[in-house]
This record gives sequence, structure tokens and C-alpha cells, in this order.
Amino acid sequence: MLSTGHRTAFTESHDLFRDQVRRFFEREFVPHLDRWEEQGIVDRDMWTKCGEAGLLCPTVPEEYGGLGLDFGYNAVIDEELGYIGSSAGITLHSDIVADYIVAYGTEEQKRHWLPRMISGETPTAIAMTEPGAGSDLQGVRTQAVKDGEDYVINGSKTYITNGQHADLVIVVAKTDPAQGARGTSLILVESEREGFARGRNLDKIGLHGQDTSELFFNDLRVPRSNLLGAEGMGFAYLMNQLPQERLSIACSAQAVAQRAFDEAVKFTKERKAFGRTVFEFQNTKFSLADLQAKLQVGWAHLDWAIRRHLAGELTAAEASAAKLWHTELQWEACDVSLQLHGGAGYMNEYLIARLWRDARVTRIFGGTNEIMKEVVSRAI
Repeated sequence: MLSTGHRTAFTESHDLFRDQVRRFFEREFVPHLDRWEEQGIVDRDMWTKCGEAGLLCPTVPEEYGGLGLDFGYNAVIDEELGYIGSSAGITLHSDIVADYIVAYGTEEQKRHWLPRMISGETPTAIAMTEPGAGSDLQGVRTQAVKDGEDYVINGSKTYITNGQHADLVIVVAKTDPAQGARGTSLILVESEREGFARGRNLDKIGLHGQDTSELFFNDLRVPRSNLLGAEGMGFAYLMNQLPQERLSIACSAQAVAQRAFDEAVKFTKERKAFGRTVFEFQNTKFSLADLQAKLQVGWAHLDWAIRRHLAGELTAAEASAAKLWHTELQWEACDVSLQLHGGAGYMNEYLIARLWRDARVTRIFGGTNEIMKEVVSRAI
């Protein structure tokens, strides 16, 4: 399990919460991980079980049914989820969608949706990416055209986490295409509306236990009261919220890197070759020593970033740098650790194979790492 004795971002309350999260995941997630991988989606009741355990949307204010906690509690969940090797989409639900609704929702929207998100009754998604628009969110082509007191939405989205389970989707759409980024808005779309269609659960290299889908909007009509925040402010809202999203990715990535390392240490100390354990070979020890040093730096940096975010001081460039560095470390740790497993690392029965497959996408989602370098360079 993750060692927290050296951490500087968390209080005793965070540590007690971590114990509860860890026990819950061991009981309700770990026994089902292989099955979820095979079926390509978590069980629907995973959401309500997480809700009952208080693991969803912990930062939502108490007046909306939340716990009113700080982001450190989200970080605890992100780390523990990553460490067990689960790709369930609760991080997106709690760290991203909930914050958009808390920050920009009307009082009516908050009182209606937040309690349902906290209980797990309403899984959520955010639909940004399109077939022709990924990291460049200004290139979104989905449109929401005013028609009386409604918006009529047409377009499609892809690579949408929680796409099969989500009952509520924040859709990034152009309400005024002539205005470019300033014509982008966020609109709440309920899945039961006519004109909403889910495509296939996408066949991915990794993250097999997470439903990732195409979504289609065909003359889908929603009331203008479903607008999230102000019209035309969607791009600004996205930019405001991306630092927390990227920090969340960094938290998960660091925990996965640690788990990959721990798996490699365990395997090499048990596996024998040429009359001694694989761990005793200099190449093994040096490879692990190199990773250990980088993990040590990584945990210190992650705690620094979490503390900065809790103080409201983490900049977009700093969050992008964290996402960049920790996901690169995740990939290195998974790749080196798989190599140290030898042929066994290529077998799906070993956890390292799943960690390695799942690690590849973290340098792509949340903004590719090439975009992270662009963001960081602008602040130099």
C-alpha cells in the first residue's frame, strides 16, 4: 500500500479518510477489477456504493448534501484508485464535473444535480473532445442554436469518459460560431432527452474497465435554463478548471508509478535466475534505484502542488508542468517495471501489464504533453 508517513500535503483527517478509502477499494473494487476489464465497464451499482461510502464529490458544500471538504480528499481518492490499478471514472465525476456545477451552476442546478451526483444516482461526464477537436478546444464544432426558449444541439463527441453510464453530460458547444472561443458555452444535457444517442463503448488499448464512448446530438432540444454559467464564457470556464483536472491526473499518475515500482521490487526479489534473485543483478538494482530517486522527487513535488492548489495559488503553467512530469514518470516506471518482469510482464495475468497499458493514454488526455510544454513555455 502507499506509504504516507513522509507526506506533507495532508493532515491527520486526510490520513483517516485515506484508511476508509483504502478499505472500501479493497472490499468493493479489487475483487471485481478483472471482471470489469473483461466487460469493458464497471457495474452500475459501483456508483451508488461509492456514494454511500462518501467517496463522490467530497468538496461539494454541505448545503447541497456534500461534505464540504478540501481538494486534498479528492487527491487521496485519486491516489488510492490509481494505486489499485482501477480506471473507474469517479475522478472525472468528482474532481471535474462537480466543480463546474459548483462554480458556475445556478442555485436551481446545484440543488437539483449535486445531491444526485453525491449519492451516485447520477453518474456524469463532460463532452469536450470531438473527432476533429482534441487539445484545441477552440476547434469545437458542436453547435447549440437558440430557438425560442430552447437550445437545439447538433454535433458529436468522442473519447468521453463515463459515456455509457452518464445520465448528465456537460456539453461544450458553440452558441455563436462567429465569435470563436468567445462563442463557446457549456450546456447541461440529460441523457433521456430525445436526440441524445450513445455510440459504441470504444475499444481502447488500455483503461478497459472504464466506459469511453461516442455521443451524438441530433436536433436535441434543451431549455435555455440548462446553460451552465454565462453564454459565451465556456472557453474561459474550461481554462479556469483545467489546472485542477491536470493536478488530478498528476495525483493518479504518481500513485500508478509507485505501484509499478512496488510490483517490480516484489517480482525481482522473488524470481530467480542463474542461481540468484533477479533483484541481485546490478542492472536490476540500478534500474530500481533510479526509479526510487525519481519517485522520491515526485512525491515531494506532488505535495508541493497540492498545497499550492489548496491555497489557491497553483497556476495553469504549474499544473501543466505537474501533469507533464508525473505522467512521463508514470510511463517510465511502468515500462521499466514491465521490463524487469521479463516475459511475465507481457502476460495479462500480471498487474504490471494492465498498469503499462493504462499508462499510455495519460500523456494524451487532459491535454497532450506536447500541449503541456506549450502552456509551460508561455509562462517562461
